[in-house]
Amino acid sequence: MSANENDVVRGTARGDAAVPLSVLDLSTVGVETSAPEALRGTTELARSAERWGYHRMWLAEHHGMPGIASSSPAVVLAHLAAHTRTLRLGSGGVMLPNHAPLVVAEQFGTLQALHPGRIDLGLGRAPGTDQATARALRRTEGPLSADDFPQQLGELLGFLGDDFPIDHPCADVQAVPRGPVPPVWLLGSSGFSAEVAGRLGLPFAFAHHFAARNTEPALELYRSSFQPSAVLDEPYCLIGVQAVAADTEEEALDVVRPIALSMLKLRQGLPAEQPTRQQARDYPCTDLDRAFLDDWLSDAIFGPPERVRAELDELRGRTGADELMLTANVPDAETKLRSFELIAEAHGMR
Repeated sequence: MSANENDVVRGTARGDAAVPLSVLDLSTVGVETSAPEALRGTTELARSAERWGYHRMWLAEHHGMPGIASSSPAVVLAHLAAHTRTLRLGSGGVMLPNHAPLVVAEQFGTLQALHPGRIDLGLGRAPGTDQATARALRRTEGPLSADDFPQQLGELLGFLGDDFPIDHPCADVQAVPRGPVPPVWLLGSSGFSAEVAGRLGLPFAFAHHFAARNTEPALELYRSSFQPSAVLDEPYCLIGVQAVAADTEEEALDVVRPIALSMLKLRQGLPAEQPTRQQARDYPCTDLDRAFLDDWLSDAIFGPPERVRAELDELRGRTGADELMLTANVPDAETKLRSFELIAEAHGMR
């Protein structure tokens, strides 16, 4: 990686946006929405996000979850890159424990060769699925642990940069195609990846949208651990934010309520397609269910566009994030597109 990677990682705000705004998508599948429809919606979102001035768009890797169609980010990224011209595209992220580092290096080396300067490689250390599915992905019966992540990350960086020590077992192995290395980001929801990213001088992405209580401590740890590198001269962090804009507060609540219910079912070990708005309204909540839903909704940002903008500005000011990556896990493509359009308009990006 070269020093000009600083310019690749850092975004430039458009219009009145205080910081760059980006998009995280999961190709959400709903009770009334198929996986092909969800992926078509992701494609249209990428085209529209580029037109509206969003800086980058990432896809998340999840497995064995009926409500998420983005199980193969590299495949979908190739498709999105062929349907856009300038939008940065990346993984948010590739769950490295599920893959051989050489395969990841080859996949993203290929993407970078096909679409130079537009690809980000975001990495996570969680499996993004249940233990049985993780074992099937890794084809091993051994114990599953994220503790091997530093070693896997070191191998991946070695393949990408072709800089293994001469006595390393992979010193004679080359990741092909060779060429410019896509920017590597570390993702996290706690302090572990924050500290690793800081020590390596890599950009860091924090999952505020599902770990809001850890956001500020993790970002502080990242900044205090940061050591300048060939990639970055100073820390650069983005945070993921669940954000939905609609014409009224009531409509916005109606949109986010099914997302919250999907998260509840996931935490209960019952992943499923996202329920309809009516199903979410009628769901028979226990007191514990209600407490979880209220807590989740308190961390989401939703409402009319000016309110969403104000709350995003407050969040950015409080955390000092360099970039906000917005996610709206909505299966209805029209509703999702309208939300991102309203937010772009409120920030003067269009």
